[in-house]
Amino acid sequence: MAKDKGTVKVVEPVTLDTPIQRGDTEITQVYVKKPNSGSLRGTSLTDLMGMDVVGLIKVLPRITNPALTEVEVQNMDPADLVQLGSELVGFLLPKSALPGYQED
Repeated sequence: MAKDKGTVKVVEPVTLDTPIQRGDTEITQVYVKKPNSGSLRGTSLTDLMGMDVVGLIKVLPRITNPALTEVEVQNMDPADLVQLGSELVGFLLPKSALPGYQED
């Protein structure tokens, strides 16, 4: 989850329970960046908030680093999909809905 450190957002990687094998490379951690509206095209915000699998398969390749492919997301361990989807949902919530939020 992104943490606000003053004016700098620090994004922590998601450690996958089941690493993704890509050729000779094993992906064990994935960063999820805050999506812009264009990254969400072709999906419904309500579907994403409900962590709809089809919506996640569409959006996660656009906002992950390393950039996961749709096939990699489709074949992902469901526990890892939930972890990445939770990161995405956290970005969609207003600040006031986040734990620990205090209005200035």
